[in-house]
Amino acid sequence: MDDLIQLDALGPSGAFRARKRLTVTDVTGVPVAELSIVPKLFVTRAMKALHGAESLPAEERIARLARAGRIFADDVIDGLTFDQYERTVARVSGVPLSVVRDATAAIVDSAEKSGWAAYRAQPVGAVGDWRSDETRSGSAVWTRKGSVFAVHAAGNHPGPHSLWLEALALGYRIAVRPSRREPFTPHRLVTALRAAGFGEDQVVLLPTDHDAADEILALADLGLVYGGDEVVKKYSGSTVLPQGPGRSKILVTADADWRDHLDTIVDSISHQGGVACINATTVLVDGDPGPLAEAIAERLATIPSLPPEDEKAVLAVQPVESARAIERFLLARAAGTKAWLGGDGVVEELGDGSAVLRPAVHQLDRHDAEQASVELPFPCVWVAPWSPEAGVAPLRGSLVLTVFTEDDRLVDRLLDEPSISNVYRGDHPTYWIRPGVPHDGYLGEFLMRTKTVIRD
Repeated sequence: MDDLIQLDALGPSGAFRARKRLTVTDVTGVPVAELSIVPKLFVTRAMKALHGAESLPAEERIARLARAGRIFADDVIDGLTFDQYERTVARVSGVPLSVVRDATAAIVDSAEKSGWAAYRAQPVGAVGDWRSDETRSGSAVWTRKGSVFAVHAAGNHPGPHSLWLEALALGYRIAVRPSRREPFTPHRLVTALRAAGFGEDQVVLLPTDHDAADEILALADLGLVYGGDEVVKKYSGSTVLPQGPGRSKILVTADADWRDHLDTIVDSISHQGGVACINATTVLVDGDPGPLAEAIAERLATIPSLPPEDEKAVLAVQPVESARAIERFLLARAAGTKAWLGGDGVVEELGDGSAVLRPAVHQLDRHDAEQASVELPFPCVWVAPWSPEAGVAPLRGSLVLTVFTEDDRLVDRLLDEPSISNVYRGDHPTYWIRPGVPHDGYLGEFLMRTKTVIRD
């Protein structure tokens, strides 16, 4: 396996090739890389080094982050050009190449703007440095809650790696545990950060097994993890910020015609292969949901089934066995609903050991049907009836809610609902995001606090 890409751990003393290595395969089962798996002792020593280090001054951090973005996009890293890296990520993760390109562009953009974006969360009544003139008469100063931030990275999409760069901009030292499914993006990003001038005691990459993974979180001041409902339940209210299912939704009220917004609705469901937490998984409509469900199904049915590295690929691809498991789960959960698309299955095998997860559209007979909370990693949407009497309740628990309505009071109520993170009114797809606006609140809200300082 000498021809495999070697993804070493990146510890406080440089790259480390562990004796224990995991073979990373593509969606067809072909080996692509070997990922070093470090033991708990390596983790302990790395976390100790992060705690013992000093953060760089803010201006240096910001400049080096911007430089890292350029290195990430321009240099040959791990023997891969940027184009080769993107194609490898698509082939291994099954995320369509066009989606990978959008995500990596967002990472570069975040690196360049992270200094500005991270400080958007700073309260207007606070300053960022105790040396500011405002502290002579007394002022709030925005300060870190800790020094070391741990990230258990997601593997379903490269995009989330743009978020933790803000923690680095704010002066945290970072420990990243890469996903075994897609370790290429964090490895390339940490390598670029080090090449840009961040020390080996500022940011580390720690591929581990599950036992040592808990050690990373335990030894950090604060952490970020991605996962399902169990992860959210486990870490909510702790020093670890969980990022779980998005359950993003669309609402069409009676004073809006869904036909005028069908492009936005379908795009919200299928963009990025439907793998992201900001894809719409439930569409609620005031009135009969059947015509809208039928129209969505007609649009989604035309998407081609292609390998993930194909330039025209839109849908996510997984190994056949994984795809079939998702299909069985869907068919079991969808029992009793009306299937407009995918009722007989969603798997289309490509003949090479991989399979495309094709779209599914199911109509529900009521807004509170249990299926409305089911989120799957492909374009799978539940279309349900809604009425003003149902109110906000069916819309709770949404990372993003796009609403087509003329009712200002309804928008007020949606913004007042704590479990709805983002409200988009009008033709703005649920996946809309940019640096400087919160994803699920600002990360800085979790990482920072204010202290009063007055000085002579």
